[in-house]
Amino acid sequence: MRYALFLSALASLNAAERGTLLVHFIQLPVGQETYELADNVLRANFEYTERGSKVPLTATLQMQPDLTPIQFEAHGRSYRPFSVDASFKAGAADRAPFFTIGGYAPFSVQMMMLRYWLAHGKPKRMTQRPGGDDLMIEEAGRDGDLTRYSIANVVWGRETVWLNERREIAAAVSYAGNLPIEAVRPEYRDRLPKLIASAVSDRMKELPVKPPMRGWLVIVNARLIDGTGAPPLENAMVLVHEGKIESVGTITDLGNKIPIIDAHGQTLLPGLWEMHAHFAQVEYGPAYLAAGVTTARDLGGEFEFLTAVRDRINLRGAIGPHLILAGLVDGSGTGTFGTTWADTPEQGRAVVAKYHAAGFAQMKIYNRIKPEVLRAIAAEAHRLGMTVTGHVPEGMTAVEGVDAGMDMINHFGPVTQTVRALGLERAVAFFKQHRTVIDPTFAWGELLGRPKTMDIASFEPGFAKGPYTLTSMIGTASGRGSHLEDSFAILRALNAAGVPIVAGTDKALPAHSLHRELELYVEAGLTPMAVIQLATLGSARVMGMDGEVGSVEAGKRADMILVDGNPLQDFRVLRKVTRVISNGRVFDPADLWRSVGFQP
Repeated sequence: MRYALFLSALASLNAAERGTLLVHFIQLPVGQETYELADNVLRANFEYTERGSKVPLTATLQMQPDLTPIQFEAHGRSYRPFSVDASFKAGAADRAPFFTIGGYAPFSVQMMMLRYWLAHGKPKRMTQRPGGDDLMIEEAGRDGDLTRYSIANVVWGRETVWLNERREIAAAVSYAGNLPIEAVRPEYRDRLPKLIASAVSDRMKELPVKPPMRGWLVIVNARLIDGTGAPPLENAMVLVHEGKIESVGTITDLGNKIPIIDAHGQTLLPGLWEMHAHFAQVEYGPAYLAAGVTTARDLGGEFEFLTAVRDRINLRGAIGPHLILAGLVDGSGTGTFGTTWADTPEQGRAVVAKYHAAGFAQMKIYNRIKPEVLRAIAAEAHRLGMTVTGHVPEGMTAVEGVDAGMDMINHFGPVTQTVRALGLERAVAFFKQHRTVIDPTFAWGELLGRPKTMDIASFEPGFAKGPYTLTSMIGTASGRGSHLEDSFAILRALNAAGVPIVAGTDKALPAHSLHRELELYVEAGLTPMAVIQLATLGSARVMGMDGEVGSVEAGKRADMILVDGNPLQDFRVLRKVTRVISNGRVFDPADLWRSVGFQP
């Protein structure tokens, strides 16, 4: 009876139902989605402008009276680098429960998916078409008169969608290109911050906690590359006590009371550092650990989520790498990024105070910051013991940015421009003199620039192991081919001069792409040992944490990885992580990969 009444209500809605959703990117209003539902056909137009790039998408969903999909079309873009070209017609093999959907956008298609789920008895799992993954929907709670739903496998991981009492979509929190995107009906706009807080709370509950290690652990028979640059130590033994490295040496008789990991044929190294993360969802935690990343630096996202996930991992033992946060700040106006702005020196100092009070280690400068504001931010950050990283602002050169107080530069473009302006020798000398830390993000550029005809798995083997919800999006990125040879020559010169280099991915393929970043440095001509150092102790050193972590030495936090083989002979075996030890706790990478939808 309730089912019949529901369908009757839908029929009345179909006569004239229309809606508008305001689209936000990291809580900044950037565009809108409009939809019309009539005669069991949903038509939606979705468009936003994000950092100067238009992202348009149109979709049509034709359904039977019981909301079973008949045909789905979606064409346009879902994020700046990623296109959508979905065309699906249901056939005899598509048996209920199933729904046709192609990522988070348009959000109104998710509204119809929820209505279908409710009308068909809230099945535990539905097939996603055309992908074939399991869609999983749960009622997560209520926020006043709105019902909150947690949805898995529309995007990678989970997102949250709210319906009002008329079963119209009221709001949604999702991920676009691994950065947060939100949508809200105009009448609920003022409630968006509280709704986001509810979604963050749900996500934190989904991030499992592993208790701290108690007692002793010993690793024996390992080939040890300790991160300091010392020659490998064969048949090494590392003794761990309650999360700290107790001693490093060769095998001795320990009796049979201590848990032992026999690492014969394997190499023991410090845990890797991901120095350009956007940790936008909890699934990054297990994925990073599975790849051997035990520390990650986030370079800009939603304040509430980042502080919550950092504290849950760093303080409560949730599964993920130790997190370091950089506070994003931009200037206001068209094309701005995020909602934390500074247009005057006074505003800049206030923003630094906000992030410092919240335990952020750095400031991240973005494109629209004015020179005088950058100088004020840098001076205040340095006074408080923070460092400054980020983009070189528009209208400034890297030299001007560094002279204004930037300690680190994200991406390689400003470095290349400096070489063009000054010549290689003078540019390298400048960065060396200032100890400027360079974060190249080659893997992201390679992915965005690959020719459409080139299989991503041919240079990034992790792509073949990713879930459909992720690879179907990333797989649309293409360009005219990446030209890294000139960048490689500059990288070699920087490294030879001792300019600090750190490895980060920006986005690309979560976790896997850090390995590709490091492989590109080896292809550029850096030695495997040098690359291991910059991805471990070198990163810890530039963050001022080398006294506590970053190498396999007595007294340091037990963040280590075991890999099958010798990366000094074949660097690609660094991908073959067999065990991850994070703060003394031992993880099986295969279990971690499977927990977030990847094949081991």
